[in-house]
Amino acid sequence: MTHNQKAAELQARFAAGLDGYLEKADEASLAQAYELGRRVLAGELGLLELISCHGEALLGALKQRGGPEGMLQAVRAAQVYFVESLSPFQMTHRAFQEANAALHRLNESLESEVKRVAHLLHGEAGQLLVAVYMALDDLGRRLPAAEVKGLDRVRDLLNEVEVQLRRLSHELHPTVLDDLGLFPALEFLAEGFTRRSKVRVKVEGAASERFPPGIESALYRVVQEGLSNVARHAQATRVTIRLERDATAVRCLVEDDGVGFDAAVEIRRRGDRGLGLIGIRERLSPLGGSFKLSTAPGKGTRLQISIPLTS
Repeated sequence: MTHNQKAAELQARFAAGLDGYLEKADEASLAQAYELGRRVLAGELGLLELISCHGEALLGALKQRGGPEGMLQAVRAAQVYFVESLSPFQMTHRAFQEANAALHRLNESLESEVKRVAHLLHGEAGQLLVAVYMALDDLGRRLPAAEVKGLDRVRDLLNEVEVQLRRLSHELHPTVLDDLGLFPALEFLAEGFTRRSKVRVKVEGAASERFPPGIESALYRVVQEGLSNVARHAQATRVTIRLERDATAVRCLVEDDGVGFDAAVEIRRRGDRGLGLIGIRERLSPLGGSFKLSTAPGKGTRLQISIPLTS
């Protein structure tokens, strides 16, 4: 069935249902209105089509009724019928808001747990390494000189473990994000990314701004995901991260000079998850944020992020 055929069928059902309600004003007719709204919500038609159906059905009902009193009665009854047909949309919207709030709480809980693990790695694991170093020093003083070289190799390995633990701790949740804010944390992230990937990253914009912790954390994670995509797919030599704010929103841009890609083709082939878009959307949605991915073969990639500032 084509879109026009579905719209015509909906129009006929809505008009018939409204006529039935105008005649009987019973709960069964209202139940039909609710069912029509539910079917529209679940199908390929949308709210605009439902509104159009209401307008056409109301015009038809008014033509059948003479006098102002009859027309006023028809308008009032049609309003009740139309509101009932909108009930599934309102219930879905409410469910979406509740799910969004639950997702926001989950993100906050996960971020808190990540912060706790990061502090454990940085603090307690660091203290254990210090104790191991001290034990090695004590052991070295009691070993023959010929065997001390073996301990030096162990110290080198422990130094590497310490570096990796510190890096992992900072990537999980950099303390600079809590202490100094988003811009310094992005600079720290960029420095580490450049060191590992050899891709030059420049951070520009609102260097001195502080934002609500939830916004700073979300933007840091989204930029982290954007850089991860650059490392995996872009074959870039330069990346620009630009942080800005105005009276209503915080905006962040992650732009690379890589090979780019056909977004529609890649989404069909790998889906949102393959491009990291689901994680980005889940980070931004509870804050009312949004993003736009712009790319084309040979044109690089732009990830534009916006999160509204609430008073």
